[in-house]
Amino acid sequence: MKAIANEVGANEFLVAGNGSFIYDIQNEEVIYNNYIEKQKLLEIIKICEENSIFYNIYTPDMILTKSINYNISFYNNENRRNSPDRKININVTEDVYSYVQNYRKNDFLKITICDSDKIIFYGIMNKLKKIKGIDVLDISHMSRKTIKLGTKEAEIAYFYTEITNKDINKWTALKYLIELLGIRQEETIGIGDNINDKELIENAGIGIAMENSCPEIKEVAKYVASDNNLNGVAEAINKYINDCEM
Repeated sequence: MKAIANEVGANEFLVAGNGSFIYDIQNEEVIYNNYIEKQKLLEIIKICEENSIFYNIYTPDMILTKSINYNISFYNNENRRNSPDRKININVTEDVYSYVQNYRKNDFLKITICDSDKIIFYGIMNKLKKIKGIDVLDISHMSRKTIKLGTKEAEIAYFYTEITNKDINKWTALKYLIELLGIRQEETIGIGDNINDKELIENAGIGIAMENSCPEIKEVAKYVASDNNLNGVAEAINKYINDCEM
């Protein structure tokens, strides 16, 4: 994220991990965090292992996984094309439970659960929702990503959910910045395309969805821009920011 921020000249703050932390770029420090407790994370891992379902864990510095599959296949493919400063640190280990148990830090942002079978996926979702103190993102559609394999393209399709601490989302993090910077809610813009952007788009002064967003997001947006693969974000910025400055 820091490399991308540098390319576009965004040199102040990064909200990441679905709102789990805010990073101050200029001072190179985390100024806000709400990480998943290690014991809670181990409880989730145990359920995933017992049900043989794919999962991966995010910290500010890496993605921890047992294998390259589903969403990790997409990130791994991106790494092949990216410059060294934009590569994602994918840490593959056979025994994730022990790795987390012995991990010296406690900076777990979120855990992602993936499966291509709808029945298996929702069965695990129901088990995870019984755990207290966490939020399990409700997903009603398959995620579809396209990766390039030489001259060909391949689609990866799977159901997924993201798990964070209770009441964590991008809007709660942005609210922290609003108070820190002394700006008004109506002066904010939220741009997104997936269900984990819903609270942000609903509460921001102007909520903007991409054309290829899930239906729930387009319903709550004030404006629907072009597909994000067709410069939808640039369109939104030109419409609501650049035009206002001219």
